Amino acid sequence: MNKIWLIIKREFTTRVRKRSFLVVTLLVPLFFAAMIVIPILIATNSKDEKRIAVIDESHLFLNRFPDNKGVYYKYLENISVDTFRHTYKEYGYSGLLYIPRLDINRPSGITYYSDAQPGIATESRLNRHVNDLIEEERMKQANIDVEKVHAFKSDINIDFQTGEEGKKGNSAVAYGVGYASGFIIYIILMFFGMSVMRGVMEEKVSRIAEVMISSVKPFQLMMGKIIGIAGVGLLQFLIWVVLIIGVQLLLPLFFSADSISSLQEGGMQSAGNAAAIEAMEKISFVLGSINWTVIITCFIFYFLGGYLFYSALFAAVGSLVNEDPSDAQALTFPITLPIIIGIMVMISAVQNPTSSLAVWGSIIPFTSPMVMMARLPYGVPGTVPYWQLGLSISLLILGFLATTWLAGKIYRTGILMYGKKITWKEAIRWIGRKS
Repeated sequence: MNKIWLIIKREFTTRVRKRSFLVVTLLVPLFFAAMIVIPILIATNSKDEKRIAVIDESHLFLNRFPDNKGVYYKYLENISVDTFRHTYKEYGYSGLLYIPRLDINRPSGITYYSDAQPGIATESRLNRHVNDLIEEERMKQANIDVEKVHAFKSDINIDFQTGEEGKKGNSAVAYGVGYASGFIIYIILMFFGMSVMRGVMEEKVSRIAEVMISSVKPFQLMMGKIIGIAGVGLLQFLIWVVLIIGVQLLLPLFFSADSISSLQEGGMQSAGNAAAIEAMEKISFVLGSINWTVIITCFIFYFLGGYLFYSALFAAVGSLVNEDPSDAQALTFPITLPIIIGIMVMISAVQNPTSSLAVWGSIIPFTSPMVMMARLPYGVPGTVPYWQLGLSISLLILGFLATTWLAGKIYRTGILMYGKKITWKEAIRWIGRKS
């Protein structure tokens, strides 16, 4: 055990002292910070105003386009569109909206002239305004009271409660938390698993492994390497969490709440997604419906469990690769395939967390780290019964022990073989050899 600890310490300290560790650790939270801060800076500092000229020959839309978010409309009369469409820029307009005489039941010919392609926000806003006004005119012609129609509209939201205690929940929030958790686990398995494989490959090619196994057993060397890199990954993840939370807490000190909320609201309105705006307003209340103690605890477990389960296999692949790194691509395919299948099942599980595919995907060790994290935000024991969670945890622990034992048998022989291209068929034969 002391030898394994020495290897763990060596792997941990060697990797933490690398410049690449510091760069990657800082770049990830800086990337998330840039995604938050840059749009706010652009929104707060941008004072670009659009002045749109409107020639309305139908006289149905006169003074009915509302000025909003830096877009102003100027209605022009007694001006020929054929002439003005070429000269509107000379008068300081960004574009020209031309509305010909219309048959309100079959409207056509409405055109927006501009030198450059308008943004998606401008297109969405103009289309929405025109269609809303045409609908109102049609209702007026049918002698339908527009005000009464608006009064008849309902915006009630069903109060969803789960379990006997009647906890309030929101599937949109659970979907977001589950998808993010599962996807992060997927990235961790691929990134740190490959890191273990490359570490073993480097030591084998440089013949460092020959020196090390003269003092320790190959199994001890593999276990120390796996746990050491796991510690590096966990430390890196915790630093990311602290830095990202710190950025979010410091954000209000540099930007006003109005600028942040207006950015979120403006971006959603430009996409025409009113439902998203309403959902954002309720997130702070609905987040309380998620048991964060269970989510965080299980995330750490499935992060470590999934990593240990797959890293042993990646280490075994690293011991099979010789001087040609391209051999690793063919050898890693049987390992990466279950991870890819797991992310596909996870995408289905966040949409339907109680389906048979989601349930079995969250229990089988090859996919459980991703799929179970996608289901947990929907509720325990409501959506995920205790027996399913317990069985998933137990099988993942047993799976880790099994893959470590199998990988150890392959690692013991493969780490000392040079100059020969090894296949999985040959590596599997080594499992049956007696020590």
